[in-house]
Amino acid sequence: MKPSTHRMLTRIKSVYMFINERGTVTTQELVDEFGITPRTIQRDLNVLAYNDLVRSPSKGKWTTTNKRVKMSS
Repeated sequence: MKPSTHRMLTRIKSVYMFINERGTVTTQELVDEFGITPRTIQRDLNVLAYNDLVRSPSKGKWTTTNKRVKMSS
């Protein structure tokens, strides 16, 4: 796996875990927490949403779904 792909997957996993721990977060909270651009966070959220791991109950807010996730390191 390319280093850039590994970094991206690690970041997406961290974003998921952050949302899961907090319950509901805003896109801006994610931008502030991870120090990345709103566009990058949106791409990460799109990956998570495509895989049915997060959903947006209202514009700009995100929460995890009930889908079971197996975490690996």
